[in-house]
Amino acid sequence: MDAISRESATLASLRPRLEAIGQSHVLTFADDLTADQQASLANQIAAIDLDTVPDLVARFVMKTDAATLPEDIQPAPYYALGGGSDDSAWDVRSFRRIGEDLFEAGQVACFTVAGGQGSRLGYDGPKGCYPAGCVTGKSLFQIFAEKIRGAERTFGADVPWYIMTSPLNDAQTRQFFERHAFFGLDESRVMFFEQGTMPSFDKETGKMLLASPGTIATNPDGHGGAIGALMNAGAIDDMKARGIVHISAFQVDNPSVQAIDPVFLGLHHAASDSSAQMSSKMVAKVGPDEKVGVFCQVGGRLGVIEYSDLPHDLANARDAAGELRFNAGSIAIHALSVAFVERVATDPAFALPYHRAVKKVAHVDLASGEVVQPNEPNAVKLERFIFDAIPLADASIVMETDRVEEFAPVKNATGADSIETSQSLQTLKAARWLESVGVTVPKDASGEPDCSIELSGLTAVTADRLDRGELPDSIDRGAAIDL
Repeated sequence: MDAISRESATLASLRPRLEAIGQSHVLTFADDLTADQQASLANQIAAIDLDTVPDLVARFVMKTDAATLPEDIQPAPYYALGGGSDDSAWDVRSFRRIGEDLFEAGQVACFTVAGGQGSRLGYDGPKGCYPAGCVTGKSLFQIFAEKIRGAERTFGADVPWYIMTSPLNDAQTRQFFERHAFFGLDESRVMFFEQGTMPSFDKETGKMLLASPGTIATNPDGHGGAIGALMNAGAIDDMKARGIVHISAFQVDNPSVQAIDPVFLGLHHAASDSSAQMSSKMVAKVGPDEKVGVFCQVGGRLGVIEYSDLPHDLANARDAAGELRFNAGSIAIHALSVAFVERVATDPAFALPYHRAVKKVAHVDLASGEVVQPNEPNAVKLERFIFDAIPLADASIVMETDRVEEFAPVKNATGADSIETSQSLQTLKAARWLESVGVTVPKDASGEPDCSIELSGLTAVTADRLDRGELPDSIDRGAAIDL
């Protein structure tokens, strides 16, 4: 939310504005706070665009109607994996060359959404610090840093890295990079900035909740908040000063992401049906119930519909070949132009919508001053999703990618999308790359690699860049190899 001047904000000056919008209860304990606590609360309130609160409460907190979907939902067209083999085939080689030219000209930056904690993984710290390497236990941040270093060495140009943290993990993230000497990157080309936050609202009354007597309960404003955060933190201005044209954007929990992908960036930049504003990657869904958003076309415009919002009959619809009609799963990998991000961030006509999520939020009881730990969801959190920017592009495209090659998320402690499944996929990807240049990889009875292989971004940024002369002829069965 847009802030008013924090320098001039005092609780006395803010009280009339809070009263006017029915939120003065946040000052219930103000008289009992120290001067520093009062100043901190005033700054937090001043950071909220108070004028918008009544409308947000009316539209998203008190209104509980389910979102209505248009009737003309169609499957999204996409560029098929590897160029395809039918009439829709496309020239991968030419787009790779275009993308390589962009990297060689220093016109691409990386952007990582990294505001989460590793609590769901049983890890105490920022998720990006989590040890995810399948042999070395390298952190997610180090895995990405080595991809970027490898790209800078391969293309002979800088690849700046912009990392969006959160108020919860910003200091820890910065300290982690400093402790590890920025993993060999030039620290002048790494920029951290915090994600925005939103007040958490009581779902029954629409009142902002207090996390403590002197602190408003807040939640991150969603990965869609990256659009405004990039602008407000000065990252967009920094990119423009460096001559950056396009941004390779990805989430911190996916160690297999091709952060440096010349084919995707070339397609985004030069495809005839792309406006070079915002493009996305997809994987084919494994089934109708997979919990990923789905790329669709509505009224001729590309967009994403959350899996929970896609009607059952559409989610399960099959084509003549028995394949899912709506099979284009969103994996939160995008390419965006700097100019497009600036436009969406500054033009009110392009403001991203908020989404409503009902969650359990601890809060202060206004009568007793005690903190209440709710047993049931009691609050509404509002957040924005970056995929809502897709329909705002003049023309947006989707490129299919291989699940093994690029989607090995670390979201859960066990089971699907866990560190175990991620590391297994990391090995499988590395084995594919090595076999593509003639390295023998041992297999078990099911045909899976009978070894563990970790392939650093310093070794090669893409499979076609592997140097056969620097690789072993074969991998021993049961070995754990770091290349």
